[in-house]
Amino acid sequence: MEVKHVVITGAGSGLGSSLATKYSEMGHHVTLIGRTFSKLKSLAEKIQSDKVSVYTLDVSSAQEVSQVFAEIKEENGPIDILVNNAGVGVFDDAEKITNDAVDQMIDINLKGTIFCSQAVLSEMKERNTGTIIQVISTAGLTGKVSESVYCASKFGVRGFTESLVKEVSDTDIHVLAAYMGGMKTNFWDDIYDKDEIEHLMDPDDVADIILASVKPRKNLTVPEVVIKNHIN
Repeated sequence: MEVKHVVITGAGSGLGSSLATKYSEMGHHVTLIGRTFSKLKSLAEKIQSDKVSVYTLDVSSAQEVSQVFAEIKEENGPIDILVNNAGVGVFDDAEKITNDAVDQMIDINLKGTIFCSQAVLSEMKERNTGTIIQVISTAGLTGKVSESVYCASKFGVRGFTESLVKEVSDTDIHVLAAYMGGMKTNFWDDIYDKDEIEHLMDPDDVADIILASVKPRKNLTVPEVVIKNHIN
């Protein structure tokens, strides 16, 4: 099996952590990116592999993304698979969402996805190979009460991703848009109560579906996958 270099943003918990663990178990080199070093270090120790790297990064800073991705490629080689998983959500009535919250969601969810994708695209096109997985959420498919700005940021990622799919259609680069509902992660701690969270999807199951969707197969490609809770 060819060892791939997988870079995952928002890798410290939830789906990012599940994908990192599964990619590592497959024998690939996994680079963990996040804002909190302690979470990334803890995951790296749990994975117990000599093919794990850790980098802290604010994906909303174009300069920082460019600098850190250059370091990652120099120290660990070309990036074969990028998982844009970093995200943040602040939920309230549209008129109550603060300017800071608006900036945070647009900067991290939308601009962060764009900046990280830009950091790998040129090299992937030169090598004519690579995979970009955009973790978008069902909030990128339909408007939701109390999620107006969150949905706006995710609709933006959807537009960027659909355009990207067309831009690389004549290459061997694969772009997957993953639209999933809520998962059992700390993302929902301040929004749902414990019983509601218990009925959400397991991130390990979602990770399995994403991995199956990007597995190379003859004469087919999966541009998007929608993964919903039974309660949706």
